Amino acid sequence: MRVLLKITDVFDVEVLQKIQDSFSAATGFATVTVDYKGNPITRYSNFSGFCLKFREDETCLNRCYESDAHGGILSARSGKPSIYICHGGLVDLAVPIMVKGNYLGAILSGQIRIPREEMERLPLGAPGVLTDFTGDSALCELHERTWVTTLEKVKASADLLYTIANYLVEKQLVHIMQDELHNTNLSLMEEVKLRSEAEAALKEADLKALQAQVNPHFLFNVLNTIGRLAMLEGADKTQEMIYAFSDMMRYTLKRENNDFVTIAEEMGQARRYLSIQKVRLGDRLRYSFDVGTDVGDVLCPFMTIQPFVENAINHAIEPKRLGGSIAVQAHRGDENVEIHIIDDGPGIPPEKIEALLDGQYDGDGKGSTGLGVRNANKRLQYYFGPTYGVQFNRERPVGTEVVLKIPLRALPRRVKEGFNV
Repeated sequence: MRVLLKITDVFDVEVLQKIQDSFSAATGFATVTVDYKGNPITRYSNFSGFCLKFREDETCLNRCYESDAHGGILSARSGKPSIYICHGGLVDLAVPIMVKGNYLGAILSGQIRIPREEMERLPLGAPGVLTDFTGDSALCELHERTWVTTLEKVKASADLLYTIANYLVEKQLVHIMQDELHNTNLSLMEEVKLRSEAEAALKEADLKALQAQVNPHFLFNVLNTIGRLAMLEGADKTQEMIYAFSDMMRYTLKRENNDFVTIAEEMGQARRYLSIQKVRLGDRLRYSFDVGTDVGDVLCPFMTIQPFVENAINHAIEPKRLGGSIAVQAHRGDENVEIHIIDDGPGIPPEKIEALLDGQYDGDGKGSTGLGVRNANKRLQYYFGPTYGVQFNRERPVGTEVVLKIPLRALPRRVKEGFNV
């Protein structure tokens, strides 16, 4: 949305007042600066005694306002100074203040006299007639005391004011443009930084995903369990575990260049991971899924859910002799889908939550650096905006509840800008 400039955005009023006072002192002209509505933004400089007395009459005052407004409009239409005769029989001028074709206000000056033959060459301003004050001797005397100059000097004064106003406008516009450019550069730098962090997060997530499937510790546990099952039991569970592990590997490798999958696919990966861990941990692991039927087709970044399920295994189930439970839930709201990964482990202190989300967590000495949480948060915010990402339910009395917030719209905003889906 375009922001309209005000005259006070362009001029420093104190500086303008000093220029106006100096101009009036040098020329004898009364001067004031008004905004586009005709409201003064400076104090009157060198206001004539005649005009002060003249405006004591309400009718005359209203005609003066009308004359000033008309002069400003004439100058705005032409884009040049306007010189005219006011209804009190004095010469006035209006200098427009224009920015990129927009009228912001005017510098009004004058309240002086010039020779009669030169006045006849000037147009009569609003309301189009002269006010008869010949019956008021005091006004007539004040009128005779007003400053007398020539039309040539009036034009020169108008040109001087116009040059000063344009110089100040151009000077300030340079500052405004520099500020806009600086803000644009900051936005671009932030965008580049965010893109770089998101891409780094994606690579880190890919690496973590592969490590989660094939790192030596996990692979050893899987193969050891398969060996024990093959020796002690029949082939059913062995086959089930092999299938689950194979599907996990296939899911990881089939992604190729696609950064997005459906929530249904992500849930399937999490189920397979937990089914394998269930065989290994037995009764120490209890898990459940509660996923709405209307969220399966919603897109989310690849490997969004499983890393948090794995965190729950590592930090909530493994350390407890009796194990624990994990619940995975996904439900649709009016505009978003919220995915909850809940465990009944020891929970996370509030200060650690802040450190995890800010990327300031240095690790717990057990191989966890918190990068997965930060990267997941960065990726979600990068693709969907700052109102989305990773949250923690801080009101939960026991355990940890991670909330992943994803929009319902068909494609993430970054995908529309050129990412593959």
